[in-house]
Amino acid sequence: MQIGPHLLRNNVFVAPMAGVTDRPFRQLCKELGAGYAVSEMAASNPRLWATEKSSRRTDHTGEMEPKAVQIAGADPKDLADCARFNVERGAQIIDINMGCPVKKVCNAWCGSALLQDEELVKRIVDAVVGAVDVPVTLKFRTGWDRENKNALKIARIAEEAGIAMLTLHGRTRADGYKGDAEYDTIAAVKQSVSIPVVANGDITTPEKARFVLDYTGADAVMVGRAAQGRPWIFREIDHYLRTGKHLPAPYVDEVRALMDEHLRAHYAFYGDYLGVRTARKHIGWYVRELEGGEAFRQKMNLLESVEEQLLAVDQFFESQWRYGERLQYRLAEDLQAA
Repeated sequence: MQIGPHLLRNNVFVAPMAGVTDRPFRQLCKELGAGYAVSEMAASNPRLWATEKSSRRTDHTGEMEPKAVQIAGADPKDLADCARFNVERGAQIIDINMGCPVKKVCNAWCGSALLQDEELVKRIVDAVVGAVDVPVTLKFRTGWDRENKNALKIARIAEEAGIAMLTLHGRTRADGYKGDAEYDTIAAVKQSVSIPVVANGDITTPEKARFVLDYTGADAVMVGRAAQGRPWIFREIDHYLRTGKHLPAPYVDEVRALMDEHLRAHYAFYGDYLGVRTARKHIGWYVRELEGGEAFRQKMNLLESVEEQLLAVDQFFESQWRYGERLQYRLAEDLQAA
């Protein structure tokens, strides 16, 4: 799998997710087998470039290459300028967001709202591709709603503009994240273009990744929500795609150490006050489906200091030893069913 000059180690990617795929999380996913990761979306409005939030979103210090920044906006010139700005700061790949379904983004005529205006899409991809000398990729959805699916048109516009890779989420903007992703449109797009196509949407298990790659003919899969609290899913999928066999669940002690590494990097990135508060969602994702996880999450959300949070997480994973040396997923549900 290759994006421009960048040869990737595999075809299992991390999806850009606002408030999730910050530098510490991206780096952890790459360490655990992800072949590629894209930053959270950065606003193209130049008045926002210097804000602390935008600066953090585009911070790739020490991150495993290639370093990819996703940009979002509706004005071709602003997006082109934003692409140049980020390349000057070290971005090696620019990704254009035309997939975000969130109302706040779409109301500003950004994200997947752009799919309603194919001429504007053309002006945007032409402007961004022409502005930088690094590969430009596009992430989009199948259309605005199910009556207005235009992914094939958007894909052809993008390819003609020089877009290096397409990532297609198998839902429309109107679908949000409801229902099941569909893969027929992804398969049709793959057949219609000669550039790499990445399948996104409901890639939750190694078997699902294999099915989607086979069904669509896509070159890679992109994992989003399934990686929250389970960043080792990338090595699990990669191993299964290469061997047809499953890796066992990770050792409790390994996850305990990974959690400590992730949290310390998170605090260093955000500072103690904000770090403790933004870490809560990550911790909650790590402990879901583990025995005692929900009760622990509720207590942990009341902790106010780095030291308390680190100690509580360490003690929680120490408690998981009673169920075995490896994590026991869905143990709580199994016990209730029994």
